[in-house]
Amino acid sequence: MKAPIFYSKILLFGEYGIIKDSKGLSIPFNYFKGGLKVGDSKNENQKISNQNLKKFRDYLLKINTDIVKFDHEKFDIDLVNGMYFDSSIPQGYGVGSSGAIVAAIYDRYALSKITVLENLTKQKILVLKNIFSEMESFFHGKSSGLDPLNSYLSLPILIHSKDEVETTGIPSQDSIGKGAVFLLDSGKSSDTAPMVEIFFKLMENKKYKRMINDEFIKITDSCVEDFLNANFNSLFKHIKILSKLVLKNFKPMIPKDFHNVWEKGIESDEYFLKLCGSGGGGYILGFAKDYNKAKKSLSNYNLEVVYNF
Repeated sequence: MKAPIFYSKILLFGEYGIIKDSKGLSIPFNYFKGGLKVGDSKNENQKISNQNLKKFRDYLLKINTDIVKFDHEKFDIDLVNGMYFDSSIPQGYGVGSSGAIVAAIYDRYALSKITVLENLTKQKILVLKNIFSEMESFFHGKSSGLDPLNSYLSLPILIHSKDEVETTGIPSQDSIGKGAVFLLDSGKSSDTAPMVEIFFKLMENKKYKRMINDEFIKITDSCVEDFLNANFNSLFKHIKILSKLVLKNFKPMIPKDFHNVWEKGIESDEYFLKLCGSGGGGYILGFAKDYNKAKKSLSNYNLEVVYNF
């Protein structure tokens, strides 16, 4: 079977904030991708993927059929025939590996599915987000549904609040621009659920909750606006504040080895780091006015450019 390809995603802004109704901006990242393949599972990874898809199938049997129905017969036949998810998307790295699986399964087995070719009203996008939230909860315990939505539509997604989401355009990349958004590899994977649990525990503290509502959400919203309007000078002022806030208030989500690296960027103004997804490991997202300078400064680490400006 020639299966459609689904790409990874980057949540540029909105990690943790979107749980509390901040704005968010998520973009497809075509560097990593995956798709369903049917055929004898030849290696151990393919066999493990096939087993995991069987568990996912069992979970989808119990999903609310008012929300979405699947062709379970077709799904079962494909699983018996050794179907697996063939993917280059690293797991536990904050770039949407489970989102791509969810998008692929919905695309192949959902009955009366909303397709990317139809007129995608805000209402239809919200319906898709809710379906994907239910489906992806299998992987994370709780999901916003945004990662699969991004992967399925392969378009930038602007989040206004939990109940208001739309596709959007982002400023064109400047291939000769000095500035860049980049990924920094922390060298270890992470699990979303424990990180989100830590956040909810912290939110029980009134002072912390006030900081999220009065500072973190406001600065996140400003970063989204600046980026969409290509207002990069203002973006860097705000991203520096955001980077400081995250270092101070999200320490458990930042791998210990990177606390100093994070601080060094803020002090030198050469780059600013923020969480990519829930943190705890995986990728860290970086912003630099002069990428070559940042690259020199971070020469001990693997970097990957996401966007040039």
